[in-house]
Amino acid sequence: MPTESPAAVRLEGVVQRARLLSLLRGFFAERNVLELETPVLSSAGNSDPGINQFQTRCGRWLRTSPEYAIKRLLADGLGDCYELGRVFRAGEAGSWHNPEFTMLEWYRVGWNYTDLMAEVAELVNDCGDAFGKQWQVKTVSYRDWFRDAIDLDPLVAKRQDLLNAIDHFGIALQGATDFDRDALLDVLVSHEIQPSMDPHTLTLVSLYPASQAALAQLHAADNRLAERFEVFVGPVELANGYQELTDAVQQRERFEEENQKRRDAGLTPVPLDEHLLAALETGLPRCTGVALGVDRLLAALTGSSDIRQCLALPWALA
Repeated sequence: MPTESPAAVRLEGVVQRARLLSLLRGFFAERNVLELETPVLSSAGNSDPGINQFQTRCGRWLRTSPEYAIKRLLADGLGDCYELGRVFRAGEAGSWHNPEFTMLEWYRVGWNYTDLMAEVAELVNDCGDAFGKQWQVKTVSYRDWFRDAIDLDPLVAKRQDLLNAIDHFGIALQGATDFDRDALLDVLVSHEIQPSMDPHTLTLVSLYPASQAALAQLHAADNRLAERFEVFVGPVELANGYQELTDAVQQRERFEEENQKRRDAGLTPVPLDEHLLAALETGLPRCTGVALGVDRLLAALTGSSDIRQCLALPWALA
């Protein structure tokens, strides 16, 4: 049988994307969650040393997420809201990454992160119904995820234990001996745990180590843990969510720690978002938020193993 031309595949992706965007907006309209738009350009950067950001000639940064801007509006009293738009991250372009991509980010005021985990699963399977796809939903703690998959406790394992595990699984990684503990955990996730995940399962992993808290609250009963979760459709990471940190002092400390990590890695530190920190000082309500990759969701819904088939014009053709 003749195969479809690349142009035909792209056009089909355009049609299916329009269908998905309509479904997403309908999901939130039914729940009275407000859609908004925030600036794509910002005077502040993303201090996360694992994220590379585009900087324009005028000195502004292309956003890697609408998170900081949305939180400022939440501090103003906006309430439940979402944004569906373009974000930018310099770096890899390939089967699962594009430097310009579509992100869905939403926030629920007064909710617990476990409530939001359930809503993410509901959203994904509601979209799946329309596309003839369904996933079994599995929830697991980060700790049990490791213990079940590779018989290793990520909370107590020493750095050498992680190096030994990487060697045991035959993971060839240049420079691994220089990686910090969290980087080694990430290697085990991406090279050993994720590839073995059931493609028919939507897995929600919660309670990450406190060292990977990012913008999440620490767990009240165990400060070794962060109230953070990630969502995987099969082996592919789809979403990342938090019980949002509301303490301005802690948030500044975390930003400064990340900038120091950037310096240690030979990267340029970025200006902190003082507008966000001021909003946190004013008072961010108790809330939970999540960011979901729309291109990856569309790939999962259409059975594609390459998001380039779901983009009108991928990076190489843009």
